[in-house]
Amino acid sequence: MGLFSRFKKKKRLEIPVELSSIGVDMHSHFIPGIDDGAKTLDDSVEMITSMHELGYRKVITTPHIMSDYYKNSNKTILDGLATLKSKLAENNVPIEVDACAEYYLDFDFERKLNEEKMLTFGNNHILFEISYMNPPDNLFHVIFKMQTLGYKPILAHPERYNFWHTEFDKYETMVDKGVLLQMNINSLSGYYSLATKKIAEELIDKNMISFIGTDCHHTGHIKLLKDVVYEPHLKKLIDSGNLLNQTL
Repeated sequence: MGLFSRFKKKKRLEIPVELSSIGVDMHSHFIPGIDDGAKTLDDSVEMITSMHELGYRKVITTPHIMSDYYKNSNKTILDGLATLKSKLAENNVPIEVDACAEYYLDFDFERKLNEEKMLTFGNNHILFEISYMNPPDNLFHVIFKMQTLGYKPILAHPERYNFWHTEFDKYETMVDKGVLLQMNINSLSGYYSLATKKIAEELIDKNMISFIGTDCHHTGHIKLLKDVVYEPHLKKLIDSGNLLNQTL
């Protein structure tokens, strides 16, 4: 109760942050029917239209690739992107849309690195996530492998990995090894948990966040964006000059 009270007492901004200052969202699930994101093309159009209205000029959508669950490939993602872009043009939605992937670091990920052309964005960035249960034993080996192959790894939503909440030095180790960190913007709302919000704010305070993404799966996430713009730490992150979203 004490932790909750401390968060409730934090003063919110009187003037909301302009999301146009972020410019590019590089983590979302807008291609319909291929993962746990948008269900239909109409869902996709509704959400992306809202992103444009909120001030984003570009979205790089990132469907899950998981070997034993969301068995997506470059083809399923790029074919879905083509269909989505056609529907957006039909509806006159004036926003740039591209696609990459959110790779799950599972048993088959290293094989993919060795044998497949990975989907990247920006300066050969590759977005990856790990289990919420525990970090993989080969985490740093695979990070080194990505870097050896010329990829620049970005760890998705590190603030959501609860096993590191009491071991903050693990985040510092990731950054020291050249991994860029991408925070979910709605983590600052307390949506995932108050502990996640606290870690997100600490990562911002220590200038460790390079990218911010919506990780938008549904319209509920869009509604949260309209509220999170009053969070002081979002302004602090944008004002820090550390964000690389605008370079994409």
